[in-house]
Amino acid sequence: MNRRAEAERRGRRAETLAAWWLRLKGWSILGRRVRARRGEIDLVARRGRTLAFIEVKQRASDEAAAIALDAYRLRRVAAAADELAPRFARPGDDVRIDAIYFVPGRLPRHLANIWMG
Repeated sequence: MNRRAEAERRGRRAETLAAWWLRLKGWSILGRRVRARRGEIDLVARRGRTLAFIEVKQRASDEAAAIALDAYRLRRVAAAADELAPRFARPGDDVRIDAIYFVPGRLPRHLANIWMG
């Protein structure tokens, strides 16, 4: 399997794990790999009045995870979330962008509201 295909496989696995992690925390998964003109959202999830557009990253180390979602990628996620919000949001919802990081040997790290644009 080539490197690109292997990375794709690992990414899908991390998204599946993130979806299960969120379900265990009381979230409902509304969409996976939701496409918009301006990008793609890994997971769309809801818990109560909170709607979260979630970017999932799996990296080999804490250092690699810390730089996995740079300003450019975050702007693309925010643009896609802005485009998709009308499809998923309800009146009065708190809409935010989250990230979930996976590093071997650690529990998933869920960072809430990472975009303040």
